[in-house]
Amino acid sequence: MDSVIVRKMKISDIDSVIDIEKNSFPIPWTKGAFMSELKGNMFARYCVVEIDGKVVGYGGMWLIMDEAHITNIAVLPEYRGRGIGKKIMGAMIREVLKTNIRGMTLEVRPSNTVARALYKGFGFVPCGIRPEYYHDNREDAIIMWKEFS
Repeated sequence: MDSVIVRKMKISDIDSVIDIEKNSFPIPWTKGAFMSELKGNMFARYCVVEIDGKVVGYGGMWLIMDEAHITNIAVLPEYRGRGIGKKIMGAMIREVLKTNIRGMTLEVRPSNTVARALYKGFGFVPCGIRPEYYHDNREDAIIMWKEFS
């Protein structure tokens, strides 16, 4: 049985996270961007999922005022379909519930049906569109929200 751990992201995880980024997004974040998030952004919260010591997924968000904005969630292609995205979302929601955050938001591509289903399963609902949000192909983004009582 695989050993699965969800934990806070460390600087030493960034190279693994960059590999996940390059395998997940047309315009991946840079090492410098993640360094800045972990070292200099007091609003940022990032976690990773480790399987048998290997970082296979991660998620990040910013906690600003009473909102949490999910910045990114990604899983290595060969580990997709194993519930890792659910573990990441669950960890982020648990982190938010420790605070006075009233809602979470994110943007997602309309074409990313797997991610949209994941978010819907956690109670996120579509509430708007950001036209031509994605720079690689000018695809719109669906804005989704989850409210906490």
